Amino acid sequence: MVSEAKKKATEDRLSALTLPQGNGWLDAARKDALGRLRAVGLPAKRDEYWRFTDPSALVATAPAVEGAQAAADPFAELDPFVITVDGDAITVPDGAPEGLEIDTLRAASAVDIHWVRDVYGTHEAAGSRPVLRPLAMLNTAYATDGLLLRVKGAVARPVAIRYTPGTDPILHHVVKLEPGASLVLLESGTSGDRSNHVLEADLADDASFHHLRIQGPDDLRHVNTHVFAGLSARSVLKSFTLSANGALTRNEAVIEMTGDDGSATVAGAAFGRGAFHHDDTVFVTHDALNCESRQVFKKVLRDGATGVFQGKILVKEGAQKTDGYQISQSLLLDDDSVFLAKPELEIYADDVACSHGSTTGAIDETALFYLRSRGVSKRDATDMLVLSFLAEALDEIEDEALREHVTARLAGWLAEH
Repeated sequence: MVSEAKKKATEDRLSALTLPQGNGWLDAARKDALGRLRAVGLPAKRDEYWRFTDPSALVATAPAVEGAQAAADPFAELDPFVITVDGDAITVPDGAPEGLEIDTLRAASAVDIHWVRDVYGTHEAAGSRPVLRPLAMLNTAYATDGLLLRVKGAVARPVAIRYTPGTDPILHHVVKLEPGASLVLLESGTSGDRSNHVLEADLADDASFHHLRIQGPDDLRHVNTHVFAGLSARSVLKSFTLSANGALTRNEAVIEMTGDDGSATVAGAAFGRGAFHHDDTVFVTHDALNCESRQVFKKVLRDGATGVFQGKILVKEGAQKTDGYQISQSLLLDDDSVFLAKPELEIYADDVACSHGSTTGAIDETALFYLRSRGVSKRDATDMLVLSFLAEALDEIEDEALREHVTARLAGWLAEH
C-alpha cells in the first residue's frame, strides 16, 4: 500500500515532466512503466533498499544544485569511436565501427518496426522483481532519448559515450549483442546537475560485453544509474566503474543469468571527501547451471564522506555449480567517515560455492611509517597505499591497456585531490 505522502511526492515529480510521445510499442512500454511506478511510488528514506541513502535529491521536482561542469575526456588517448551526449541531444559521427549498428531512442520512436521493441524496458521490468527499482521505472517512462547499439560481430574499436552537462537528463540506452558478438563500451563525463541513466544489455549466446565507466571528478553532481543485463549461455559481462567525488551517486546493477556457463563481473573503485555519498547496490540472480559471478567494490573515504554497498547473490533452485563471490571493503582516512554494508546470500541449490565479505579499516600506520622513513612524503605515501588498496578492484578490468589507463587516471586524481 503506497502512503499518501509517497503518492504526493510521486505526482509532484511527475508533474514537472512531460511523457514523451512515440509509436505504439514505445508508448505501451512507457505507460506500463508509469503504471508500475504509480503503484509503488518513488523511493523514500524508510524503504529497505534506501535506508542507507536519502533519495530526496533524486526525487525532488528540481535538482538540488546547479553548476555541473564538463571535464577533460579521460578516454581520449585510447582513440575510441566517440558519441557525444549533450544533455539529451545525441550526436553520432559517421563511420561507425564494423559490426555495429547505431540508432537513437528518439529516432526509433518514429517507426513502427525496430529491433529495440523486444528489448526496451524488458530487463528493467524483470529487474524490478523482487526488489522495486522505481527510479528505473521513471526512466523507462520518461526517457527523452538514449543510444541503441546493436552488435552483430566482434567490434574491434571501443565505443565511447561522452556526456556534457544539460538539464536534468533522463537517458535510456539499450545494447543488444547477437550470438558471438563483442563490444567494449566506455562512459565518461557529467550529463547534468542531476541525471538518471538506464543501460539495458541483452547478451545472446557466446556474446561478450565489457562496460567501463568513469564518474567525476566534479563535486556537485547527483547521479542515479541502473545497469540491467540478461546473460544467455556462455556469455560474458564485465562492468567496472571508477567514481571520484560528487555530492550523491547511486549506481545499481541488476544481473540475471539464464544461460548455462555464463560469467558476470560487477566491480568498482570510489574515493571522495566531505559531503560525498556513494552507494553501490547490486543484485545478481543465478538461474542456470555452472555460472560464475563476481562483485568487487572498494571505497576510500575522507573528511566525513559516506560509502554504501548493498550486494545480493540469489541462487535459484536448480542453478547447480554456481560460483558466486562478493567482497566490499572501505578505507577510512579519518574518524568522521562512514561505510555501511549489507551483503546478502539467498541460495536454493545445494551444489554451489558462494561467499561474501565486508571489511572497514584505517590506513596501515606501519606501512605509512616504512614509506616515510625512506624519504616519501606523507601525501605521496598515502596515495601509494590508497592505490594499493584499490588495486583488487582495478584488477577486475580484464584488458591490460584499459586497466593501466584507468589506474593512471586514478593516480592523477589522487594527486590533485
